[in-house]
Amino acid sequence: MSVQDTSLNLAVPAGVTAAVLAVAYAGVAVPALAWGVARPFTEIMAGAVLAAGLIAGSVIDLRTLRLPDWVTLPLAAAGIVIAHVLAWGDGLERLLAAAAGFVMLALVRVVYFQWRQRHGLGLGDAKLLAAAGAWTGLAALPAVVLWACALALVAVAVLAALGQRVTSATAIPFGPFLAAGTWIIWLYGPPL
Repeated sequence: MSVQDTSLNLAVPAGVTAAVLAVAYAGVAVPALAWGVARPFTEIMAGAVLAAGLIAGSVIDLRTLRLPDWVTLPLAAAGIVIAHVLAWGDGLERLLAAAAGFVMLALVRVVYFQWRQRHGLGLGDAKLLAAAGAWTGLAALPAVVLWACALALVAVAVLAALGQRVTSATAIPFGPFLAAGTWIIWLYGPPL
């Protein structure tokens, strides 16, 4: 997934993209409520903050192939603070999870660049995984990345099935998939 080539054409207005993502995020949350994974009101409000940040980042990344700091960094900070305030875990543990998330994808970015001589991930993706760590904790990060990769592969298969030419040079933003993986794991937790 190169950020050098913008050959993927997504000609959908930002408002439509945001609305579709909001409905999708709500749809993923409904079973959590039905299966008794419902959370107290304070956690629902925290989830609204998380969903808003993830949707905003996804829309921007889909349109510009960028995840701006003004989305990812406050989202990470909010995750650390909210986790501490709502006693989801130690604030220091969430800070370490955020750092681990950033380092994980930053290292992938460096290794990919050394291998292919071009960037495959942006630092915005690493910062978004940092936010995921802040919201879900260190143990959940592998599950977030697994969901993100699986969803990205499904999206590539769908694009190819629809006749979109997808090559190793096609720029496909990874942020929306990281966001979806974060949302799923935040709602349901990592698999045992």
